Amino acid sequence: MTSSRPSSSARPQLSERATAHIRGLIMSGELRPGALVRPETIGEDLGISTTPAREALQALRVEGFLELVPRRGFVVAPLTGQDIRDLFNVQALIGGELAARAATNASEQDVAELEALHHELIAAAARNNHDLLEEKNHAFHREINLMADSRKTVWVLGLVTRYVPRQFYSSIPGWPQATMEDHAEILKGIQAHDADATRAAMHQHIVHAGELLAAHFDARVAAANDAPQTADAGRLASA
Repeated sequence: MTSSRPSSSARPQLSERATAHIRGLIMSGELRPGALVRPETIGEDLGISTTPAREALQALRVEGFLELVPRRGFVVAPLTGQDIRDLFNVQALIGGELAARAATNASEQDVAELEALHHELIAAAARNNHDLLEEKNHAFHREINLMADSRKTVWVLGLVTRYVPRQFYSSIPGWPQATMEDHAEILKGIQAHDADATRAAMHQHIVHAGELLAAHFDARVAAANDAPQTADAGRLASA
């Protein structure tokens, strides 16, 4: 007997996919502040119906990425490079604490797992496999957060990092090299079970990543203000 359950259970996944997609366009500067975002266009671009697309816009409005303007619809809310830096500064404080605890708790097996992930990340960067590089980057951080054994702190970190999309990092100039070098310092602290050094390395790493993203965002917005939006951004923001 057929049931509507599969489609209803899939809807949150579709809206979450749309939410992440639009958030990425905003945070990368491809959709600049003031751009109009239509659910119909999002649905067409992602191959989904307007219902999950509209749910995504509502979610982004709650998060503060979009505003609902009377007689216009959803528009991208004001966002600056400094806003991005602020988000990463908060993330750095929490991430640094988790890394310090991970350094204290790390077993030989934990260290070996981190070493393997780091080597895989370096190999992905050498092959210019940016998708795999981002995957290994997140796996590296996820492993450290698990090692910290602090569920509530990880939960708080999740509230902050949900505003930072997982994709598009590899398109930021300098990010792959910075990731390899910064991770090496974090790994060194964990290998030595040095909580203070690991906290400092993780804090510096996250702030560094935020600065790269903020500079990339500012540059794209500045360029967009002097030229028409890209084809993809123009589709989403078309009037």
